[in-house]
Amino acid sequence: MQLRFVGCGDAFGSGGRLNTCFHISGREANFLIDCGASALPALKRLEIERSEIDLILITHFHGDHFAGLPFFLLDAQFSRRTRPLTVAGPRGIETRLACAMEVLFEHSSKTRQRFELNVVELAPGQVQGFGAVTVTPYPVVHGDSGGPFLAYRVETEGRTLAYSADTEWTDTLIPLAHGADLFIAEAYMYEKVVKNHLSLKTLEQHLPAIGARRLVLTHMSDDVLSRLDEIAHLAAEDGMVLVF
Repeated sequence: MQLRFVGCGDAFGSGGRLNTCFHISGREANFLIDCGASALPALKRLEIERSEIDLILITHFHGDHFAGLPFFLLDAQFSRRTRPLTVAGPRGIETRLACAMEVLFEHSSKTRQRFELNVVELAPGQVQGFGAVTVTPYPVVHGDSGGPFLAYRVETEGRTLAYSADTEWTDTLIPLAHGADLFIAEAYMYEKVVKNHLSLKTLEQHLPAIGARRLVLTHMSDDVLSRLDEIAHLAAEDGMVLVF
């Protein structure tokens, strides 16, 4: 099982990093978590075969996590994809996706797909299976617009991956990532506590209770990127591959 950071940046491309998009692949599983605006060119640059991706999990509807979907779907259409694809995310995803398609490419939401596209709503605490992938959504806290906001605990091929998504500290992060083989956690700020985002120092206070086997930091602002030499934890980079 491997994870590739297609993009691990914040909304502003701090450090030149691309928008959030993670690719997870194994013997049976092949899926994305989030599909930020820069996802399609990044997937192509890394030579990831898009036609083999079965599932895209969306955490929320901010552009750096969601706005790559119209490009991904149009590319699938024009490259004559035939494999079914499932897009799953928070309540309202079907409407949000149609709106994004129309804003970016007028009439594209009404185009008949060459492939089967299933759009699935996920609700906090309701476990959902997608073939070899089992997803448990957790509610997180990231403001008043662009939600609902979900973090995901994903079990597949005997491994557990947890992703905090964008959030300020909330106690739901403890069961989300407890004992996970890999915890991908936002570390937007180093020490300063800001609304709707997580600081590294706040996260560190709770790591013993979380007890994840491995931690990697993502969605870092310049505040954190400028201190990477001081940070003991692994920090994501675009293109980086982790085997777990």
